[in-house]
Amino acid sequence: MSIYRIAVMVDGDNVSPVHAARILAAATKLGRVDVARVYASGAQPTDWFGVAGYRAMHAGAGKNSTDILLSIDAMELALRDEIRTFVLATSDGDFSHLAHRLREKGLHVLGMGDEKAPDGFRLACSEFTILKRDKPATPKVVKPDTTTKTILPPTQKPQCQATDLDRKIRVVIGQNSLGGMGMRIASLGAQMSTKHGVLISKTPDKSCLAYLIARPALYDVDPRGPEAMVRYLMDGFTTRSLTAPP
Repeated sequence: MSIYRIAVMVDGDNVSPVHAARILAAATKLGRVDVARVYASGAQPTDWFGVAGYRAMHAGAGKNSTDILLSIDAMELALRDEIRTFVLATSDGDFSHLAHRLREKGLHVLGMGDEKAPDGFRLACSEFTILKRDKPATPKVVKPDTTTKTILPPTQKPQCQATDLDRKIRVVIGQNSLGGMGMRIASLGAQMSTKHGVLISKTPDKSCLAYLIARPALYDVDPRGPEAMVRYLMDGFTTRSLTAPP
């Protein structure tokens, strides 16, 4: 049985790394991802080069260096290797030419970008998917039950039941902790998808941030922002009421 080989090419200057896991997930539905590259200019810092599952391609600091290198590599793969499908993650209309050229060779092109992506690029692709940021779930307001109340001692805090997913998250945070300060929340979802095949955005909490905030006994979460960090709380994972990690 033949397996379609997929090449994922990401414009790192144009697409946020928070979409890393979603892009790979969409690509794997089309076949086997043999090439996964992210291209970015050296003129500005980016978190893309710390995302697992992608090969980082430094495009230098020249004008349009990212666009040029990505396009050259894509055409080289199309001409040399048996790549039948390309995933182009960008919202830059300049890549319309590349998408047209790949399709002229009979190749399938899945474009992925945000809502600002121009129609020219969308129509140049075989199909196009909008990359949307997950919105944190709105906390439900639960009215207190006045008939039965459980009074906790002053030093006792409510605990969350740790699951197998939480233990995997704990390991990933520990492996990627920056000087004991935890890891970026924006990178956690991609790491979980790459290492464990788990999309936290598919849980009832709908997003990685909402999942962590809903478990204050297990995680310490920074205020929202692109650089927000998360740390796991050792006490939350060692409490007797929780299942001990393997």
